[in-house]
Amino acid sequence: MTELTSRTWTVHEQDGTLYFTVPSFEKTGLVRHGFSSRLGGFSKEPYGLNFGITGGDDPETLLCNYRKMAGILGCEAEDMVVSAQVHGTEVLRVGREDRGKGVTRPREITGIDGLITNEPDVCLVTIHADCVPVYLLDPVKKAIGLAHAGWRGTAAQIAALTVRRMQEEFGTEPADLIAAIGPSIGPDCFECGEELIPEFEKTFGAEAERFFRKAETPGKYYGDLWEANRAALSGCGVRPERVTVTDLCTACRPDVFHSYRKTKTPGRMAAFLELKGAE
Repeated sequence: MTELTSRTWTVHEQDGTLYFTVPSFEKTGLVRHGFSSRLGGFSKEPYGLNFGITGGDDPETLLCNYRKMAGILGCEAEDMVVSAQVHGTEVLRVGREDRGKGVTRPREITGIDGLITNEPDVCLVTIHADCVPVYLLDPVKKAIGLAHAGWRGTAAQIAALTVRRMQEEFGTEPADLIAAIGPSIGPDCFECGEELIPEFEKTFGAEAERFFRKAETPGKYYGDLWEANRAALSGCGVRPERVTVTDLCTACRPDVFHSYRKTKTPGRMAAFLELKGAE
């Protein structure tokens, strides 16, 4: 097994596939979930374990990767729903009629970076290669949400927007939510220009300053997308003690993760979240 540890996420290896889960989600027994690595797939390098629909990988091999991860999680590739993400803020409610879209059926959902559902056996999937996956579980109303938060989505608080859609659609109380911020580029690796700071100030106000610290390169900063997403969740009523924040930086470990910033890899990882049905 590849040497990798985490204080906040559980590291698993099954059939050569390395993946990660959140202890707080596992304890509920309500969901199947996970976040993939680049290890253990059927695709040739530089893809490895790849879930990117538009990166040029062979479609049949790509489907084999989805089927392998589905088998590990205990669901079916036909249950999965994938959108063509655009680093935006649109959140869509999906259901059983959407199962398979983007995986075993044509990709009909476009321009969506957040997915929510309260229907069991519908596996929400978002695609990542440094961007932040945000997992949401309402154990009271039995509803889930999954968001793809790059720096643009983080600045626009897609995490909070996904919570609000769950409030509107399912009557979710933010204080009931269990949330997790998944493996993604960390605060020591996300170097950016100062022009990003005003984008965060539009939604976070003066609080945005604490998400950035000066880098060694003049005019450059390091941005903390983990803390910004945590703050967005806290700001909309999610209890801080119910948010698990990753300590796994994708750019620090390109041997384990696809990292576009670090290696320009065409491969992509995926976040998976599904409500369990009656067993």
